[in-house]
Amino acid sequence: MWREMVLLAMREIRRNVLRSSLTMLGVVIGVAAVILMVTLGSGATASVTEGIAKLGTNLLDIRPGQGFRGPGGARTRSAPFDLNDVAAVRQEISGLRAVAPVASRPTQVIYGNENWSTSVTGTDNDYFTARDWSLAAGRLFSENEIRTGRAVCIIGSTIREELFGGETPLGAKIRVGRLSCEVIGVLESKGQTSFGSDQDDLIVIPLRTFQRRIAGDRDVNSITVSARNDVSLEKVQQDLERLMRQRRRIESGKEDDFFVGNMEQLVSTLTGTTRVLTALLGAVAAVSLLVGGIGIMNIMLVSVTERTREIGIRLSIGARAREVLTQFLVEAIVLSSFGGLLGILIGVVGSAIAAPLLRVPFVFQPGIIALAFLFSAAVGIVFGFFPARQAAQLDPIDALRYE
Repeated sequence: MWREMVLLAMREIRRNVLRSSLTMLGVVIGVAAVILMVTLGSGATASVTEGIAKLGTNLLDIRPGQGFRGPGGARTRSAPFDLNDVAAVRQEISGLRAVAPVASRPTQVIYGNENWSTSVTGTDNDYFTARDWSLAAGRLFSENEIRTGRAVCIIGSTIREELFGGETPLGAKIRVGRLSCEVIGVLESKGQTSFGSDQDDLIVIPLRTFQRRIAGDRDVNSITVSARNDVSLEKVQQDLERLMRQRRRIESGKEDDFFVGNMEQLVSTLTGTTRVLTALLGAVAAVSLLVGGIGIMNIMLVSVTERTREIGIRLSIGARAREVLTQFLVEAIVLSSFGGLLGILIGVVGSAIAAPLLRVPFVFQPGIIALAFLFSAAVGIVFGFFPARQAAQLDPIDALRYE
């Protein structure tokens, strides 16, 4: 019985191919839009997570100031850290993998006839450990170079490309501001962060060299801390905040004049935001499915009107009202299901094409595809019921008299 009804529904669809195609268009667009929006949104979420992971694992960043509470999002000014603060963190906070003092500023770097505007960072070897950053060539700083402040540097891959092209940079002398330093290493490329900044556009020198030869002070702009995998990042953050309040003599009840940034919290916030936006976009796209359902209802009402005599003949020779209702309901479901399948094809192919163009990974989600198809079939049931019920309630004698 059901097989015959599906075949009859297919025959009616073939009889009016153009009209059926236009009727399915709303469902096709709705399903395709939902799949496209959700897939690209999931790709954006994955891209954000991956981009932040490139900064380092289990990472905490301690900076002077009260977060981003200043006017226009600026960080309020506070006294900088020093090497004693770094030593205190290393000695008094347990469960840490690496603690790196960081001081940086923008500068101009020159090699031969080439020059480039970049950022120079003063730190030690813990900086590379904390950020899970390995070398593509060369070596890290020696203990003697860190202690005495030798004029040596490790460059990012962007600096290598801009200054050296195809040349080997190891052993070359480059001018960083007014400092001439020897290149001893080249960092592996990390690419751009989720915020669009180039992580490879930097030069790293020993902190003492930075303080003596570039900054002219003993300030530490920030402290980068990496916790071990078996340690709670929230506990480490609380311990750091307690230690810094003690060292900076902040009385109970007063606000901190420093800020401890937790990468896990940042990841959670950003991915939560992208998920909400994805859900919102998916919901907006799903509205077109309702529009498609209204189109199906209108066409089915037209079909009932056109086939009134046929309905009258079926009822007069013994067909039950329930069978007529089921037949028209099956036609609506088949129509919307075909639209759903076509929409799935367009949505998946469109997502696969759009994802590389938007520079986000293509995240295939079978669950969303199944949900979109079931929703399209449900649209056929909901919006096809009223026309089917109207057909089933026709009086056979009036239907046979219909011109």
